[in-house]
Amino acid sequence: MGAGFSGLLDRNDGRTTLGDLPESCVASILMYLDPPEICRLARLNRAFRGASSADFVWEPKLPSNYNFLVDKVLGEKTTPEKSSLSCRKEIYSRLCASNCFADDANKMVWLEKSSGKVCVSVSYKAMRITGIDDRRYWAHIPSDESRFKQIAYLQQTWWLEVVGELDDFHFPVGTYTVFFKLQLGKPPAASKRFGGGRRHVSNSDQVHGWDKKPVRFQLSTSNARQTASSERYLVEQGSWAHYRAGEFTVDDPNSPTRIKFSMMQIDCTHTKGGLCLDSVLVCPKEFGDGGVLMKQL
Repeated sequence: MGAGFSGLLDRNDGRTTLGDLPESCVASILMYLDPPEICRLARLNRAFRGASSADFVWEPKLPSNYNFLVDKVLGEKTTPEKSSLSCRKEIYSRLCASNCFADDANKMVWLEKSSGKVCVSVSYKAMRITGIDDRRYWAHIPSDESRFKQIAYLQQTWWLEVVGELDDFHFPVGTYTVFFKLQLGKPPAASKRFGGGRRHVSNSDQVHGWDKKPVRFQLSTSNARQTASSERYLVEQGSWAHYRAGEFTVDDPNSPTRIKFSMMQIDCTHTKGGLCLDSVLVCPKEFGDGGVLMKQL
């Protein structure tokens, strides 16, 4: 099949090949494919490469709020005379990277590459955390496992409360899930080698107290119109886990959404410690339900 397909591109016997197709025809086909497929086909020949950059191919792939993302997150304008972004394909590519908010480096937004779905992450540094500035309780540790390159490590406390917000963000229509990204166990100062590869091994010596009382996770939206609450024992040690705080639904993409999220364990009958806190993740509900994409987020 590969040789036959290559022949369609390279024939010089006077017959029509794929290379003879007008770019407009090729673009009309590409618009029905997903972004990774479009990028692969763009490598076939000049016609496919040119067609793959057509704005009408990429416009449907972009989320409905992409003007908001370009303006508020990238700090650009979408009108050609005001933008340094030359086409919709470039906008899609830029938005697929992890982009800090233009006015807040502790918040990031990106598009999942295959679907164009919007994901948002909020660093622990943008949250209100009990005793976070007291070195007796918390340590701030550099980490390549975090999008923000730093995590917080709780050594020990009697009272834990973490509260954060995402203000006035325009989400596309859909249902979204909010997760806390946590790990039990202190990460090592450097990675260790196993079988020729690299693997991070956490130290669980200080992990205690999380099996005595559950942690309460809460979520609410603007004016408390949507609320959620759940309790979970923290039991997964040695690897990052996403703990679900709740879901919210967006019906109007033009109306800004404000969400407030929290986690707390305030039973002072015992201490708890050995917990890493990275961030809060907001992603489309289907990502969390399937579980497959969560590892990539």
